[in-house]
Amino acid sequence: MAKSRRNRAKAGQRSDPIAKPVKPPSDPELAAIREKSILPVLKDLQSTEPKSRTAAAGAIANIVQDAKCRKLLLREKIVHILLNETLTDASLESRAAGWEILRILTAEEEADFCVHLYRVDVLTAIQHACAKLTTSLTSTSPLFSKTTKAEQNFTWSIAESLTAILSALAEAQDEALDAATRNEQIRRFLFILVSIDFTTAPVLNSALSCMITLSEDNKQFAEALLADKTTKCYDQLIAFKNGNGYKAVLACGVLHNVFSALPWNDHNPGRDDACDAVLVPTLSQTLEHTQLNSEMANGNSSTSPAEILQLALEILASIGTTLQETLESGNKKEKRENNVDADADAMDADIDEDVLEHESDEENEDDEEMDQDEMEADMEMVTGADDGEDIQGIDDLPTLRELIQKAVPQLVKLVRANGGDDQTSELIRGHALTALNNISWTVSCIDFTEKSNAAILHAWTPAASMIWQQIIAPVLASNTSDVELATIVTSLAWAIARTLHGQAVLSGDEQKKFISLYHASKNLSSNQEDPFQSLGVKCIGVLGQLALTELIALNREIGIFLLTVVKGLPETPAADAVEALNQLFDIYGDEHKTWDREVFWNDNFLQHLEEVAPKVKAMVKTIDRRKSAELRVRAEEANLNLSRFIRYKQKHKP
Repeated sequence: MAKSRRNRAKAGQRSDPIAKPVKPPSDPELAAIREKSILPVLKDLQSTEPKSRTAAAGAIANIVQDAKCRKLLLREKIVHILLNETLTDASLESRAAGWEILRILTAEEEADFCVHLYRVDVLTAIQHACAKLTTSLTSTSPLFSKTTKAEQNFTWSIAESLTAILSALAEAQDEALDAATRNEQIRRFLFILVSIDFTTAPVLNSALSCMITLSEDNKQFAEALLADKTTKCYDQLIAFKNGNGYKAVLACGVLHNVFSALPWNDHNPGRDDACDAVLVPTLSQTLEHTQLNSEMANGNSSTSPAEILQLALEILASIGTTLQETLESGNKKEKRENNVDADADAMDADIDEDVLEHESDEENEDDEEMDQDEMEADMEMVTGADDGEDIQGIDDLPTLRELIQKAVPQLVKLVRANGGDDQTSELIRGHALTALNNISWTVSCIDFTEKSNAAILHAWTPAASMIWQQIIAPVLASNTSDVELATIVTSLAWAIARTLHGQAVLSGDEQKKFISLYHASKNLSSNQEDPFQSLGVKCIGVLGQLALTELIALNREIGIFLLTVVKGLPETPAADAVEALNQLFDIYGDEHKTWDREVFWNDNFLQHLEEVAPKVKAMVKTIDRRKSAELRVRAEEANLNLSRFIRYKQKHKP
């Protein structure tokens, strides 16, 4: 940076780098294209004749999609010419072509090109263009509808290019995103495009897509949207959400980001009780009614069914993840309220203590009878005597309720319907599995030992069983060689098993399939940077949860497998050994469980763990803390817990 400042101080002495002649490429083919196609059209682009400039801009917009021509145009500093001449041309047609060229460049080039555009102040040009188009679209003299058809087409072309360029800039750099969000004229332009009723479908879709990008994790944008009383864009988004087609899904994407940023959720709903729960029915209906092989209607001819399904699935997956944050915040709030109530009860008890000491024996007998009634009522709650109350209990979490009742069935259908080998079907199936995975993991993190969560488990159990029976079991039975599919299905199985465990979900010998899959995973290449996200670790995680069952034979089969994994050190990957140890601690940590005596002690697991302890300690030392910090920390924890676990079991031998 210091060198950059020194150069800037001498800027007056330097020659204009743009004025320097560009060296022709050494490649003969590129040199020929440059002479024949590039230089003549660039000369016309800078001509004094308006018609020549317009024709040249249109010609460049046509050839810029070609990789070789694009490379040559960038060498000839096309961006500088566009920003300083074409985008300020008096001809609307020339400006439309100029913005189209920039749109194609941002779409075809890498993200660093967008960073370069931002640094050469393209946002100022965008701001001026947005202001001009806003004036044109909202003008009453003349009305936009009274302008020529050509002028309207060029205006819509510029609008579509601007929204696409803004999206690319925001995705490439946070600084660009912040600057675009702060710019009132850019925001107003987007809100106008969404709010007026004559925006063309492609422009509306592009504007909504841009707003999805700008609104992600962006409280400032969300607040500006709600505060805008002129366009009432938020109300229009709600209206779109209540409709159907691609714009309904796009509106759901913007609203989901807004709800997350504010945050409006199940515990803190916003305007008109708005939270993600109001979006799930629309997204679920989209999954139900959009067919991959169908022709799109409703002005969405440029949007494929696959794009619509993918966006709906991505939003549902995000809702599934966001819900976990909602549940965690609700638990914290509930604990605070419980602590306050407990403090208040303690104070009341202190105040009333003297009075209670002087009550008569007859009054004390009445209290004893009342305590007995209360205990019976508590027992009725624990045993779930009234299932109706349990089902109603999930109404406090409308987003979770909607996901379970409406989204999960459609996601399961979509996975089963897209089991083909073509690329589009695989893409949609992968996104549907990701959404199911996110929802399932969120539910699996709920503490079901708390009786207040019994209603959630009651509602989730049939949905989870359906996922296992209709997706997980069939994929396992197919012995798929698709590593990516096997990995996400195993992750999904782990989440389901965490809530239902082995006895509730197994329909056959799935545990044997997971054991086989674990062994097969050793020979499969994995692109996972995090070793704990590997297929092998996930197989171990599933099996550990399936072992929490009264089926002793199943528990023994899995327990022996987990021991074998650890005893395989040092050949066993460190992450696999760590996960296997953690699962063993969870399974056999409670001496009151039936399988503790029947399996752990009868099969002499303690001796095997004592024998393997030195190998675990040696494994820890082989992990480089600088290269694999998390793996080292978790390995150290597993080693420490193994020592404690062995001492504990030695003291509690039956």
